[in-house]
Amino acid sequence: MQQKGDIAVVGLAVMGQNLILNMNDHGFTVVAYNRTTSKVDEFLNGNAKGTNIIGAYSIKDMLSKLKKPRKVMLMVKAGEVVDQFIDSLIPQLDQGDVIIDGGNSNFADTERRVKTLKKKGIYFIGTGVSGGEEGARFGPSMMPGGMMEAWPTIKPIFKAIAAKTPNGEACCEWVGSGGAGHFVKMVHNGIEYGDMQLICEAYQFMKDLLELDNEHLSAIFTNWNQTELNSYLIEITANILKFQDKEGYVIDRILDTAGQKGTGKWTGINALDLGIPLTLIAESVFARCISAQKNTRLQAERFYGKKAYPHTPISSALLHDLQQSLLFAKIISYAQGYMLMQEASQTYNWILNYGDIALMWREGCIIRSIFLEKIKAAFDRSPQLQNLLFDDYFKSLVQKALPSVRRIVAKGIETGIAMPALTSALSFFDGFTTARLPANLLQAQRDYFGAHTYERLDKAYGQFFHTDWIGSNSNVSSSGYNV
Repeated sequence: MQQKGDIAVVGLAVMGQNLILNMNDHGFTVVAYNRTTSKVDEFLNGNAKGTNIIGAYSIKDMLSKLKKPRKVMLMVKAGEVVDQFIDSLIPQLDQGDVIIDGGNSNFADTERRVKTLKKKGIYFIGTGVSGGEEGARFGPSMMPGGMMEAWPTIKPIFKAIAAKTPNGEACCEWVGSGGAGHFVKMVHNGIEYGDMQLICEAYQFMKDLLELDNEHLSAIFTNWNQTELNSYLIEITANILKFQDKEGYVIDRILDTAGQKGTGKWTGINALDLGIPLTLIAESVFARCISAQKNTRLQAERFYGKKAYPHTPISSALLHDLQQSLLFAKIISYAQGYMLMQEASQTYNWILNYGDIALMWREGCIIRSIFLEKIKAAFDRSPQLQNLLFDDYFKSLVQKALPSVRRIVAKGIETGIAMPALTSALSFFDGFTTARLPANLLQAQRDYFGAHTYERLDKAYGQFFHTDWIGSNSNVSSSGYNV
């Protein structure tokens, strides 16, 4: 009699296959299923040959080969496809069985699915999985959320297959109820957008302004990877820049139009919904949007004339300023991301452990870096830390970096190098650290044209006033608007 599976994985694309192989390596028996069943045979006769992986050729067949309570992990395209599989699973599942969505689902969809399945007595887990093909195969960062009752059932598997920190800690911990897991993964992806854009801005600064060749650029990123910037993205950037095939450097032949799958956009939209100034990540999304307008940019360059960047001699001081600028902006990006998670935790009634989130991102995921150890330490020191920028360690880094950031941003503006993410980081910081902003004038304008009212410095917060700016003798006022 064939051994029954510990878990089933639906979807045999790259991520699904590698997660299955990872689970098999850790001693779990996995049932593999794909809607196009020919892929099951291809997998069993290919990468899974010689393993204990069991193939299934229908949902009924798959469920019959699982131990109870049955655990089914969906690694399929987010959106309607997930709902289709859930709908086909529900009639064949028993109470206490678990459905896991490991795709890049919108957290709002996960919230909805949790509520629907709870009524039917079926457990649902929405888990962010980061790390790409390599992470899935050898240890991803995993961010599970949903129904807490299901966590003990899947915890042994997830903890075993997740990436491990240098101290042996699994980069996987329970995030929170409802859509919390997918929300944290969304923020992770937003920070990823920011990190990538910042690296690209530094790359263009050095390539166009300092006129450095690829080997020199690669060496600089390699050197930066030995500093506080040590991270997966800095490491692969150094490798990409020096990579050559028979035609030469690959990087120089890649079209400068960036794609996106939507998670960065979702992060920006949610930040607007919650009133959080996620400026750096938003600018990173918009930078991808403007890159996609290649033909329009070609037309604009012809219309206004090709930019002639003034050559700037390379110096160790300038490279130091650029490295410090990257570090500063990275701190701002994480500070904004954590601001969003903190606001979401209150709004959606989640209880997020911010130190554990940093630990989950320490290894296995795309934004993994040594920097995350410092974030975890900050929240370990002060679990109720209001903002990363109020931590003494990050304060010291920011204060040290600020003169460098101002020089680099000024140089970019002076020479016409677009640096939207870095510039937005500095603007955010300057606004964040200013006790009195010009929003008093903005509120006066709103009250003038729309009678939207305002609060006063000499009165308690929460009291709203209206001025008759044009002598109309009207006492009518609109309600106050607070984001």
